[in-house]
Amino acid sequence: MSTPAIPTGPSQLRIQDFHYDLPADRIAPEPLPDRSASRLLVSRAGRITDKIFRDLPGELPPDALLIFNDTQVVRARLLAHRPTGGAVELFCLEPVAPHRALELALQQTAACTWRCLVGNGRRWKTGPVSLDFSFAGQPATLWAERQATEAGGESLIDFRWEPTSLPFAEVLRAAGHLPLPPYLHRTDTAADAVRYQTVYAAHEGAVAAPTAGLHFTPELLAELAERGIASGQVTLHVGAGTFQPVKAETMADHAMHAEPIIVQASLLRQLLTHRPRPVIAVGTTSLRTLESLYWLGAALVRQPAPPALQVAQWQPYEEVTGEPITTEAALQALLTYLDTTGSEALEASTRLLIAPGYRFRLVQGLITNFHQPESTLLLLVAALLGPDWRAVYDHALAHGYRFLSYGDSSLLLPG
Repeated sequence: MSTPAIPTGPSQLRIQDFHYDLPADRIAPEPLPDRSASRLLVSRAGRITDKIFRDLPGELPPDALLIFNDTQVVRARLLAHRPTGGAVELFCLEPVAPHRALELALQQTAACTWRCLVGNGRRWKTGPVSLDFSFAGQPATLWAERQATEAGGESLIDFRWEPTSLPFAEVLRAAGHLPLPPYLHRTDTAADAVRYQTVYAAHEGAVAAPTAGLHFTPELLAELAERGIASGQVTLHVGAGTFQPVKAETMADHAMHAEPIIVQASLLRQLLTHRPRPVIAVGTTSLRTLESLYWLGAALVRQPAPPALQVAQWQPYEEVTGEPITTEAALQALLTYLDTTGSEALEASTRLLIAPGYRFRLVQGLITNFHQPESTLLLLVAALLGPDWRAVYDHALAHGYRFLSYGDSSLLLPG
């Protein structure tokens, strides 16, 4: 593949310059029986070697800190029916009422409102659709009624259910399906209930798995600890926007989706004491969370009491006057903010777009699967590797690697 020149400023990047041909038979339809048996492409300062994922401990810098995203995928697809029998699919994206905070929304009983994608809903004009399910061996029913359709095709859906004492999280567990990536073209199975979660998933809220972590096993995590490889956890609840293709010609016309992040004060302290040794992100969601910490902290340095803790899409690329803010200063500002507010956890949201032209503040390496052509995830990889990303993907295609969510992995160390 030829490498096009990178325009000045990520907003002017043409997404077609990040295209490659991905044959359908290279997309992994199922996970391997053994998580750690996936192949591992290692790119170290431009030199590529082929390994197996269980070789990872020996490939990492010995003083590395691995950061995992411990989000847990919720069974966010609900297959309801109209009174006439026609099927309607509801894909729950984010809570709207009575709570917008995800953890509170999942504990809501009796009724709630969520923003959803609606499938096969053309004939659903008015009135509720319903879904019968079983909870603890007893019959239960969920009703859904469309309140409004918003720009972009998403709908506000009012849910109510019986028994009313059930939290909405239990309704989803009992009645919902895992939201597998649409390119798999199949419904979820009992095996997916295990394999489309990481072994360290802890906090419900994602509608897509942080797939780089699917290769880890308890045994592999234990070996990493025995070798003295440090680790930490962040939480970014992966949204449906991760599946959205870039339809605009240039990135200036592409809107990034917002995703909630939660980071403990203990992790911020760990990052501070670990510097300047390397930080390796397990997955693009962990990387975006880590890099978002810098921009959240930098904003606090400039404005100690901001109206909201959020990272805008183009924030890293805006010209700011004054002295540059160091990573240490940004992390310390976050800790000071938490101390002032009496909180042990930073809760924020990010729309951060990482594309060629971005300068990394916290992350020196990435463990990740192989991503779709013309995607924001591929832009992130290109930002980390520079033009070498094409050599990595050429090698993976030429050497039989499996692609996308259930596919093989890579360790990217730009050097």
